Amino acid sequence: MRELDCRHLSCPAPVLQVKKGLEESGLKGLRVLVDTGAARENVSRFAVSRGYAVQESDMGDYFALEITSSGVLERGTAISGGVVILIASDSLGSGPDELGKLLMKNFLISLLESSDPPEKILLINSGVLLTVSGGESVEALQKLISIGAEVLACGVCLDFFSVKEKQAVGGVTNMLTIAESMLQARTVIRL
Repeated sequence: MRELDCRHLSCPAPVLQVKKGLEESGLKGLRVLVDTGAARENVSRFAVSRGYAVQESDMGDYFALEITSSGVLERGTAISGGVVILIASDSLGSGPDELGKLLMKNFLISLLESSDPPEKILLINSGVLLTVSGGESVEALQKLISIGAEVLACGVCLDFFSVKEKQAVGGVTNMLTIAESMLQARTVIRL
């Protein structure tokens, strides 16, 4: 089994290295070394989304991830091609901030009534603040998850705003997953 040392690499480098490594090694799998929780989560999520099984070992100051074929999904399987919403701000529009936050909350609530709800809601930049505990949009995002939407916040953005520990809804993702989700979507809506 080939080993990749992705310690000390910032997002999205560990995921990109793993993607390349899996393409080269095929079903033989990889052993990947990462040193942060974000890299561990991102690499694991990426591998599982490609149909691989991931076994994690905590080595003290780093993690070892053994990525092997699981037979669950065919590698490279495309997302179902639904609607993806990219939210890059915690407010909607360019008017007063208070109004923008109210409009964003109302937009998310309105999505619950849609006959074609989004497949994914991707949050980047200050959009990740919508997932933080105590935020006015957390309840709407939780309800969207309950009807099948996947809510993913950029891990680098959560770290930038120092709110990763306060995230109350959705998962953490990386830029490669965001880019691939947008490329495989039937429709992308950017807010």
